[in-house]
Amino acid sequence: MSFHTQIESLEARAPFDFEKSLAFLGGFMPNHAEQTIADNTMTKAVMVEGQPLIFRVKAAHSPKSPTLEYTLFSEEPITAARQAAAADRISFFLSLDDDLQPFYAIGQDDPYFAPVLEKLYGYHQVKFMTPFENACWAVLTQRNPMNLAGRMKQALMDKFGTRLELDGVTYPVFPEASQIAQADPEEVPTTIHHERKGEQIAAVARAFSQVDEDFLRTGPYDEVEAWLRSIKGIGAWSANFVMLRGLGRMERIPTEEKRLNEVVSKQYSESLEQIAGRYGPHQGYWAHYMRVGG
Repeated sequence: MSFHTQIESLEARAPFDFEKSLAFLGGFMPNHAEQTIADNTMTKAVMVEGQPLIFRVKAAHSPKSPTLEYTLFSEEPITAARQAAAADRISFFLSLDDDLQPFYAIGQDDPYFAPVLEKLYGYHQVKFMTPFENACWAVLTQRNPMNLAGRMKQALMDKFGTRLELDGVTYPVFPEASQIAQADPEEVPTTIHHERKGEQIAAVARAFSQVDEDFLRTGPYDEVEAWLRSIKGIGAWSANFVMLRGLGRMERIPTEEKRLNEVVSKQYSESLEQIAGRYGPHQGYWAHYMRVGG
């Protein structure tokens, strides 16, 4: 198959270690088998404004002067506007603009956290590819085994997304919200073989198809959280999950989350609320690091 291609570069805010991003992604269950990782290079597919694309990203310079080179592959011509949208999506997915220095300044004075910081130094949070995908995963994993949630997600991609093949490898593309929102109301429950979750996924798709993602990324935290919680199937935990892992909103953490409390209690004698207060607007990064490397 012949592809249209576009090669550009992206700057990352130092410190940035792409190898750590790839290590995280390689073990991230929600995206299992949706990308290939080899030779410090990642290849993955995404839907950008209705156009399916494959992107390949590799490190071009050292962590002290980090630059990533990316190549876009598409069956259709890649307009300048769509190339810019793809670059923004890749950059946001890899959190390239995150400034870790204020977070690190606090963490270096935390004797319980310093070893985790050293282990993950330069790691920028790898988000879900889109906040919509994150919200769908939140719905699918509620009171549901992870492997079953994975099969449901795969069914959504098979029905509403598409697939692209590059170098003999097939890459699934998770659909955009509008692709599911426009479907017949009965299609989603039938696709995932679950009436309630199907209705919730459809509600999530309708909501995300009508919202400006810039508002979700940058709007007042309480307003964005309230918008998320207004969606059928998105409660307090799911809203916080999407805020952190889909939108990179690090201002707050789920202090009642069982797994996080278990990880933290092995290292700290303080309560989660006390530690979160010390990390302030960076508490989400601290929590993410603790889950990944604690």
